[in-house]
Amino acid sequence: MTADRARVTTFVAVPPLDAFEVFTEETDLWWNKGPRYRGLQNPRGVLRFDPPGPGGRLLESFEEEVYEIGRVLVWEPGARLVFQWRASNFAPGETTEVDVRFEPTFGGTRVVLEHRGWDAIRMDHPVRHGQDGAATVATIGRWWGDLVTRYRLHAARPHPT
Repeated sequence: MTADRARVTTFVAVPPLDAFEVFTEETDLWWNKGPRYRGLQNPRGVLRFDPPGPGGRLLESFEEEVYEIGRVLVWEPGARLVFQWRASNFAPGETTEVDVRFEPTFGGTRVVLEHRGWDAIRMDHPVRHGQDGAATVATIGRWWGDLVTRYRLHAARPHPT
């Protein structure tokens, strides 16, 4: 990790295309609920890529309220997903980027997630919780670690074929 990016890696025992589909089509099922993980801070909000594909958006919605987390920049099923990331308290123009790679490996897929662009977020921004760059990135890494653990466990469940 550098002060600009956090990286987490996990293994899922499914082929890369399945790993990609679980990540993008079942997002709301594995993504933690609650204010720490949801921009709308409503545990009943729904996370989804809409529409799926390049140019789509990662959205969180609850009733009439919709929050755009970010735009999809790269959509390569079974290989790579890149999307912008904006916390709900980011000002216009403040954005970071999440790059997820799905790498085939023996028995399944290595998933490497990198969240970068933290150097562009001012040091006094509330998302940093008063932490310097390295501490912010470490916190973001632990946050994503929690999420990819849930993703890994969800991907291991039997899925309809």
